Amino acid sequence: MANATLTAADLPARAPFRGRLLIDGKWVDAADGLTLERHSPAHDVLVAVYAEGSKVDAERAIAAARRAFDLGPWPRMKGAERAAILRHVAEGILARKHELALLETLENGKPLAQSLGEIEGAADLWHYAATLARQLHGDSYNTLGETTLGVVLRDPIGVVSIITPWNFPFLIVSQKLPFALAAGCTAVVKPAEVTSGTTVMLGEILLAAGVPNGAVNIVVGRGPTVGDVLVSHPDVDMLSFTGSTAVGKGAVAKSAQTLKKVSMELGGKNPQIIFPDCDWEAALDAAVFGIYFNAGQCCNSGSRILVHESIVRDFSAAVIERSKRVRVGDPLDPAMQVGAITTDKQLATILNHVGAAQKSGATVALGGARMGGRGMFVEPTVVTNVARDMAIAREEVFGPVLSLLTFKSLDEAVELANSTLYGLSAGVWSRDFTTCLAAARRIKAGTIWINTFLEGHAELPFGGYRESGIGRELGRFATEDYTESKTLHMHLGQRTDWWLPQ
Repeated sequence: MANATLTAADLPARAPFRGRLLIDGKWVDAADGLTLERHSPAHDVLVAVYAEGSKVDAERAIAAARRAFDLGPWPRMKGAERAAILRHVAEGILARKHELALLETLENGKPLAQSLGEIEGAADLWHYAATLARQLHGDSYNTLGETTLGVVLRDPIGVVSIITPWNFPFLIVSQKLPFALAAGCTAVVKPAEVTSGTTVMLGEILLAAGVPNGAVNIVVGRGPTVGDVLVSHPDVDMLSFTGSTAVGKGAVAKSAQTLKKVSMELGGKNPQIIFPDCDWEAALDAAVFGIYFNAGQCCNSGSRILVHESIVRDFSAAVIERSKRVRVGDPLDPAMQVGAITTDKQLATILNHVGAAQKSGATVALGGARMGGRGMFVEPTVVTNVARDMAIAREEVFGPVLSLLTFKSLDEAVELANSTLYGLSAGVWSRDFTTCLAAARRIKAGTIWINTFLEGHAELPFGGYRESGIGRELGRFATEDYTESKTLHMHLGQRTDWWLPQ
């Protein structure tokens, strides 16, 4: 078990994690010998060194996945056999959860307790996918007449490219890979190059659990090299991508050259609608949690609070007061609730958004600056006097920055909720369930939380409307997304409908 009491002072003496590429069941160096380094965003200490994959490595990984699908045992196993292996993976994750959580915290910057919770949640996803491996089925039609029987089969779609982001590296790969494997697919996984460690560790767990060689390949590398190959290669049958909307649009365009199936989970500008009769304490807590969880680096972040005008002054004051109490700092310190911003590019993006909001007439009522000292930390930030046409109200900031807007009626609240190009999630707060349901049924988003926020369960589908994505993950149909349907149209007995005269 990893040392749960590791402190920042211990990091300089800690040997960095070293990761290689997993191709066809073997750990190999990059073809050109290049490596990339990862420094902790919270501590500015070297924490990992990886073989940096190239186009050649990506092509080798795709070829291995292609062979494993076309000739290997994985797609031909019984569902029960695949399920048993997926359960072993889940157990392997839990056996190494402290080691995984520590590396995730060092690379990503999130608090260690949060990383541990996400690793445990990911293991549950692998267990859930194992149940679906035995439930995937087709359909039959015995209603087509005495001479016809129709059967619909579900075939695994083939080789899947899986590209994951840096904000929830282990959780998001676990929202995709186990369901692709449950369906009988093989895969090539490219984690974000700045948070690759836990995905590389997952490769070790997969091999130990009995996943056949080539069924899962892991290539650490950059988007313009490895990512572009995984998106456009003709031997890849499906792309599953999570990331920004801008990058997702580019990936869709590149994948169109081979017309592969695409699943996208993209950005969000998610509102929480606060009605006057809400549970005041619960709504306040959710407003603060919804924006500062994971330092706001969350596609589901509740970055817009829409508050009824009759309570906006008191609610805004209470949000600001509670935001002042949020503890930001060293993610290895158990007292901290919010850690570091994961990349310097994202740090600059957040601060630029805050500055632009001020220039457009909004008020930075709290925070808005980088915190001093070592590491990339941003103060909890609340922006008020926000108009709906401001960029801060429409664009994804992806940081601990909360925008407050007001509404007068349910109709206006719904209009505001739907006023961006996104549609990933939303929250509605009222003691009147008629109000909650009236709003929820009209908001264009894939998930609506009612009197709660940022909860998730493996059984419930996840995905977005409009520019928040294509398709759904999780839920009882998750494995079907990684299949093609095949119709068997069978004629019984002698031919009775002759085209040419007999």
